[in-house]
Amino acid sequence: MNIQFFIVILIFIGAVFYVARMIYKSLTAKKGCGSNCKCGVDFSNVHIDK
Repeated sequence: MNIQFFIVILIFIGAVFYVARMIYKSLTAKKGCGSNCKCGVDFSNVHIDK
């Protein structure tokens, strides 16, 4: 086995880890509000016409 094989394996493992982390972060629930969250807004006066 040569060094190129190990470098390719390390890059592949890194790519798999990166994609798995992105998928995990997109599927987990968000905690708290973001910067543009309007959690404290009262929508009781809003009337929706059908």
